[in-house]
Amino acid sequence: MATLYHSPHSRSDTIVTLVKMLNADIDIRGVTITRQDGSGAPDPENPHPEKKVPYLVDGAEAVRERGAIVAYLTDAYPAAKLGPLPGEAGRGAYLSWLFYYQGIMEPLLILHWTGFDHPAITASLRDLDTMAATLAKPLGSGPWLLGDRFSAADMLCSSPFAWFPDLLPDHATIQDWVKRCGEQTSGLKS
Repeated sequence: MATLYHSPHSRSDTIVTLVKMLNADIDIRGVTITRQDGSGAPDPENPHPEKKVPYLVDGAEAVRERGAIVAYLTDAYPAAKLGPLPGEAGRGAYLSWLFYYQGIMEPLLILHWTGFDHPAITASLRDLDTMAATLAKPLGSGPWLLGDRFSAADMLCSSPFAWFPDLLPDHATIQDWVKRCGEQTSGLKS
């Protein structure tokens, strides 16, 4: 049986919700982590190389980083239809959103939250207005990032706004989408 290493009130909450939505037979093991406020500590029981969460161990496979875990799990549990499989329409867009979140959204939001500003950020990661426009474009023609289909990409890309509601773009389309995403996962949160 696969094991997901998780610490409540952390980035791994989204993955725990996904496990529940997938109805996946995965052991969720709680571990402690060092928190941004300086509390907590690395847990010797946590096999993640950096003692972070989430971390998925499935037999000989170990998967870290939320976008990778999302892709791994939605491929492993296709019956839930939370991500297009290889060869299915929308697969490229789905993977693009998972990587956009991991490589652009999360770093950009963290840098903004910390107050760090430098022209290299805008040149490489973009800015919050560009991020909002990028999110709003597909949402203008469908209720979800993949059009009519809710996916785990919606869960992942909307998740930071639950933690940082003050960073939610002042854009009605995005605000409505974040609300819809919350409704999809209500009652499943860890």
